[in-house]
Amino acid sequence: MPERSIAIGLREEITNLDPRFALMLLASKALPALAGNRLRTALLRAGGLSIGRGTTIGGQLQILGTGRAARRVFIGSDCWLNTSCLFDASARISIGDRVAMGQEVMLLTNTHEMSDPRRRAGALRSLPIDIADGVWLGARCVILPGVTVGAGAVVAAGAVVSKDVPRNTLVAGVPARVVRALFAEDGGTAGS
Repeated sequence: MPERSIAIGLREEITNLDPRFALMLLASKALPALAGNRLRTALLRAGGLSIGRGTTIGGQLQILGTGRAARRVFIGSDCWLNTSCLFDASARISIGDRVAMGQEVMLLTNTHEMSDPRRRAGALRSLPIDIADGVWLGARCVILPGVTVGAGAVVAAGAVVSKDVPRNTLVAGVPARVVRALFAEDGGTAGS
């Protein structure tokens, strides 16, 4: 019986493998962070990742999730993704145009239902993430499953976002809370 379980598991893993994307991801990881950014972006695009015109990826991008996860990631035009970002793409991740991401941003589409005391992490649940146009995600922020970050919003460095972020607002903290509304003339620093 265990041999059959192993065989089924191996077959599922092989079916989930996207060889072209895996090869291009491997090649892109050979480039040092913040060097060869356009080449890295071109390699990931050639591997099948949906990346809009003018978008640049500044370092290693880790995409994981069930099935062919890279096919559930859509990155808009004129975006900047800094180094060491992690996308758990078990559900769709949609990133709008002109989005900036700091170092080590995490977009997580998987979570678990709360279960009984014998094993609190119950059934797996995947929910999409939507990042609207013009958003700035500060370094090491975490966007949790099912969240929409509204257009023009800023998520401060280190924030953990568990609820939708209204457009043109600054959120910060753990859990993230609205700090203030943003206007066209606003500037300042929230973390890159």
